[in-house]
Amino acid sequence: MDNSKARNRRAFLRAAGGALAGGLAPLPQLLAQAARSVQTPVLNIAYEESGPSQGFPVILLHGFPDDVRAFDEVAPPLAKAGYRVLVPYLRGYGPTRFRDPAAPRMAEQAAIGQDVIDFADALRLPRFAVSGFDWGGRAAAIAAALHPDRVRAVVLAGGYTIQDTVNASQPGSPEAEQRIWYQYYFNTERGRAGLKANRRALCRFLWQTWSPNWHFTDETYDRTAISFDNPDFVDVVIHSYRHRIGNAPGEKRFEAVEQQLAKRPKIQCPSITLYGADDGIARPPIESPPAERAAFASLVARRVINGVGHFMPREKPDEVSSALLELLASTK
Repeated sequence: MDNSKARNRRAFLRAAGGALAGGLAPLPQLLAQAARSVQTPVLNIAYEESGPSQGFPVILLHGFPDDVRAFDEVAPPLAKAGYRVLVPYLRGYGPTRFRDPAAPRMAEQAAIGQDVIDFADALRLPRFAVSGFDWGGRAAAIAAALHPDRVRAVVLAGGYTIQDTVNASQPGSPEAEQRIWYQYYFNTERGRAGLKANRRALCRFLWQTWSPNWHFTDETYDRTAISFDNPDFVDVVIHSYRHRIGNAPGEKRFEAVEQQLAKRPKIQCPSITLYGADDGIARPPIESPPAERAAFASLVARRVINGVGHFMPREKPDEVSSALLELLASTK
């Protein structure tokens, strides 16, 4: 084992030991989750890797409430095609840990986007392709919009979801507001307590309602639900949903970034957007609206997939992998 791998493994084992001390998942389960970790300025990021180490890197980013298992069927075609596939656990999930025990557990969109760049820097990746959904889709979009020199191509399940956290948002239709009930729930102390006490049941309910046509097994859910035992999960989730509507402060270092994101910066690299026609959070319009088209300088394709809900990489993994392969084949 080379020195970098040894350091990564020691860091991961320390993180796993801390989880055990907190009465969380047993060590064998944590070891099964991630064999690698890398240190960034803020986090020890656990991740999974497949494909040749010299291949062009593709970063796959999961959302809430999910983990790296979302890409189990997306990664193999990419690895087979010769790409280096990297699937990190986001802050607050699985074995990923904050380096500073005293650091506030914040998760505004600018922080999640910066985590992508920090992860790439730690692995010495000058350029990469990226895909994600939900939180991961937003992080992918931010990385692509703010770092056009780094991102070669992007596939966004759910489209352009960068938020304006600076200006107060206007309420949507009653139906749209009902679909995001959980966000308002998390903005109350009852919601925090409910997530803490019922995280597995609550997250399972979200899976069921956001993807009503996806009939996952208990085993599938349980393999991911262990990631919600991360000691930072509740704080990270609560901060994310409170910050986005102005009910929690952000990090000072990201104030200028949030101002920039509020202007809906355009994504310059070749992009494909994927939408589940039956997404339980926000069902997409059949035709691309002007605001969506304006967010991309090079939108190669926009695809609405019938019968699919919110969890595109799980429900239609071939749509995600084929979109990435399509873009990578046409770009350099």
